[in-house]
Amino acid sequence: MKVKFISLASGSSGNCYYIGTDTYGILVDAGIAVRTLKKELKDVGIGMETICAVFVTHDHADHIKAVGVLGEKLHIPIYATARVHVGINKSYCMTEKLYTSAHNLEKGEQMQLRDFRIESFEVPHDGTDNVGYCIEIDGKVFTFLTDLGEITSTAATYIAKADYLIIEANYDEEMLRMGKYPPYLKQRIASSVGHMSNSDTAEFLASHMTGRLKHIWLCHLSKDNNHPELAYKTVEWKLREKGIIVGKDVQLCALKRTTPSELYEFE
Repeated sequence: MKVKFISLASGSSGNCYYIGTDTYGILVDAGIAVRTLKKELKDVGIGMETICAVFVTHDHADHIKAVGVLGEKLHIPIYATARVHVGINKSYCMTEKLYTSAHNLEKGEQMQLRDFRIESFEVPHDGTDNVGYCIEIDGKVFTFLTDLGEITSTAATYIAKADYLIIEANYDEEMLRMGKYPPYLKQRIASSVGHMSNSDTAEFLASHMTGRLKHIWLCHLSKDNNHPELAYKTVEWKLREKGIIVGKDVQLCALKRTTPSELYEFE
């Protein structure tokens, strides 16, 4: 089975990822305009009619902007924990509330959706009841950790299962420290329920690299406190210190904030 993956957007302005087969697929988060989502999928030959579900990580606006229209107008099932669904319908960005399209899932319990085996797990972040996702299809395991303040033992367990890892590298510590954000916001970002820095992610990956991990995508990069090249280099250097060579032992990519990545296809 050919498995396709594309990041449609990855940053504080919006987050949305697609994973699927030649005939159908799912979205992880939908924090961009529906019109943009449709166009970007169409540009890589994927029709909206093939989307069979959306899985939401948490209720921050940059992850849920489109879920109301997708769920209630296009009748696509929206999966999240019960508490996240409450948070979604309370959000200021939700002009279309979720009713018939809302489906609850439980953290730590596997569910089967066609060829997908999907499990959500708790991550530390300051949204409502935040989760990451471990998604298996055709023996290939994708682990998504888009927003988290630190890597807990639970998150580490799901990272260890991954063949393909989408993991946050939100900010450069020096850029955040010297930047224009007010002190309270800097503290929030750097806290254990905020976001992962480039060096946090690099240190963890270098110390916990598994033989099965084939590809790492760095996601949710800050507009003001990071650069794709800096995130990439920070992780690459730390991996190299441990004798892990990017391009040989593992593939690495820093995802774009507001434009799609390439369409990846895995046999």
